[in-house]
Amino acid sequence: MTITIEQPHLDAIADRKVAGGGGGDNAAELVLDGGFVVPDSNAFGNAFRNYEAESERKETVEEFYRVNHINQTYDFVRRMREEYGRVDKTEMGIWECIELLNEFIDDSDPDLDMPQIEHLLQTAEAIRKDFPDEDWLHLTGLIHDLGKVLLHPSFGELPQWSVVGDTFPVGCAFDECNVHFKYFKENPDYLNPKLNTKFGAYSEGCGLDNVLMSWGHDDYMYLVAKENKTTLPSAGLFIIRYHSFYPLHKHGAYMHLMNDEDKENLKWLRVFNKYDLYSKSNERIDVEKVKPYYMSLIEKYFPAKLRW
Repeated sequence: MTITIEQPHLDAIADRKVAGGGGGDNAAELVLDGGFVVPDSNAFGNAFRNYEAESERKETVEEFYRVNHINQTYDFVRRMREEYGRVDKTEMGIWECIELLNEFIDDSDPDLDMPQIEHLLQTAEAIRKDFPDEDWLHLTGLIHDLGKVLLHPSFGELPQWSVVGDTFPVGCAFDECNVHFKYFKENPDYLNPKLNTKFGAYSEGCGLDNVLMSWGHDDYMYLVAKENKTTLPSAGLFIIRYHSFYPLHKHGAYMHLMNDEDKENLKWLRVFNKYDLYSKSNERIDVEKVKPYYMSLIEKYFPAKLRW
């Protein structure tokens, strides 16, 4: 049985976290910091998201972004959303989908080369420790990358460039803060005068819901959750859909396309991002120990079987 909850307010949670109930800027800082300690380096001993560091992953990651930036066009995204928005590939529960990810490693990630289920549980458990009362956020951490099942034969076995990696709007100018920006110059949309200006196909403040993002696991999982009538709050859906949108939540790019609701939800996304990025490690989570808790959350916010 799914249960509807109200949209969470970050300021109210900040008030609860501050001794004596004091809010304000200090409260917001405490929420953003939580109790989570950001590690000094990733699993390879390098700084997180360092795409220039010499490592065994560097060439794989750069080649991924070269192909991704050339092929993620406005027309391609429209075709993918039309095909996968029908959610007619298969039916399965959330946990079944999690187990499918065991065999995949993300070629776009310079920080980790472990199966995806490890990252999902690391993220969820780190959030759970700092935000014990926000169970919707725990579940969001667990499922945020489930769209990567697009790599599986049952879902079309899409190439990695169309499933993982940082996301960005298509239909307007590519911002130079995008990772490996130089490869966009080979994208057909780069020279299209209808799609290569600041606003392109959009208008100021139109809202991200009206903007097409590069196709991948973020948008797919968002479509799956929405079509299956999840009761996660809008902040949870926003996190799922835009957690790979680093040009926005790290660099502040594309904010001219956002509306007021986007700006509120962005606060939660920035909280979430710390756990998504910095919880990646070689430390293993005891799956069987935590599984009953997450199964209870799945039952609360999703139907038993989902259309994918």
